[in-house]
Amino acid sequence: MLHDHKQFLGAPVPLRRETVLTWVCGALCLALLGLLAARGILREPAGVSSYGALADAFLHGRLYVEKCPEIDCAVFNGRTYIIFPPLPALTLIPFVALTGLPAFKGAIALALIFAAISLFVWRRIFDEMNVDRVSANWLLAAIAFSSPLFYVVMKANGAWFMAQSLGFLMATLAIASALLWRNLWLACGFAALGFLCRQMLIFYPLFLLLLAMPAGERLMPPSFARIRSIALAALPVLAALALIFAYNYARFGNPLDTGYGHISNPGSTDYITRRLQDYGLFSPRYVLFNLYHLFLQGFHAEFDATHRVALTGIDWNGAALLVACPWIALAYYMKFDRIAVAGLAVIAVIAGITLFYHSNGYAQIGAMRYALDWLPIAFVLLARSARPEAFRALPLLVTIAIAMNALSIATSVFAAGR
Repeated sequence: MLHDHKQFLGAPVPLRRETVLTWVCGALCLALLGLLAARGILREPAGVSSYGALADAFLHGRLYVEKCPEIDCAVFNGRTYIIFPPLPALTLIPFVALTGLPAFKGAIALALIFAAISLFVWRRIFDEMNVDRVSANWLLAAIAFSSPLFYVVMKANGAWFMAQSLGFLMATLAIASALLWRNLWLACGFAALGFLCRQMLIFYPLFLLLLAMPAGERLMPPSFARIRSIALAALPVLAALALIFAYNYARFGNPLDTGYGHISNPGSTDYITRRLQDYGLFSPRYVLFNLYHLFLQGFHAEFDATHRVALTGIDWNGAALLVACPWIALAYYMKFDRIAVAGLAVIAVIAGITLFYHSNGYAQIGAMRYALDWLPIAFVLLARSARPEAFRALPLLVTIAIAMNALSIATSVFAAGR
């Protein structure tokens, strides 16, 4: 459904300028893949994954770990717990069982496989939505190399990033189940699995319900078949909620206690720690900071304090979505119908909640990585857009976005090596 430049230009082949963009973008993508291999997969340290430690605990019949491999562990009744949802640890069990925890590494390679599967499924989704081949390729490049997906894959040996890599795959499969196979039960099943990685994915079923409905079917009043379908689809969601409640109760004695209130990072004095101590997990005080970094803050290189001439790094709070991923603005031309309303509602709920959260996805370079929870919905809305001439800018916007992402990552690598 996206714009095909041939529609306006009548050209049998792409414009020469678009060919140049293709070569530039391809070179940047290869460079980023090389960086991923060199600094991610090949240099991944062994035995430092929180999810690896949790997988080892499960193998030994425990819910607690012997020690905290990273940060943000909870200490409760003298035991140390990984606070994050458990599905990523469950996926690592066979690998940790094979190598043992001290030698375990490979989370980044596994996250790369998750990303590759996601991109393959997105290609199927775009085909189903009649996105032309050229536009689909540019969108896949955008998702792979300028959305937060690339960075969370590169850092997937960390618990935060591994959870988002797997959660993105589950969100992708949920959308595919609704759109390709019109199977609401399967779609909600994947959303439930996504919830066991990233809790915000619990809101996806509203969007999936509308996405799975045949185009001509009336929403109200619902037929008996539709009510039955919704009831069945609710079962995996309720099962996931029950599992999390039981998991929380077994660890902290309260089904609603996720462990965040017991986080113990001894010696930490950063602003995240001070926020938790002074204002708590959620607070209106965080909204302005999060709003600026979601919508206004650009890429921010940091220089030494004395003369401001030596490059020392880049702001780890990230850059605004429309700066890091300008191509997403083309969703403005979305087809506005009940699917769009449901999608925008879910995006608003997820993004709205995270604005009050104590962290905006700290330890990121490009777009706020929490946006990866709702960006799959935005991708669908973008692909359902009309075909205005504005979409002729898609290759340029994607190339600019990937170039900015590559340069910002190169800046951080350069500064770290000084």
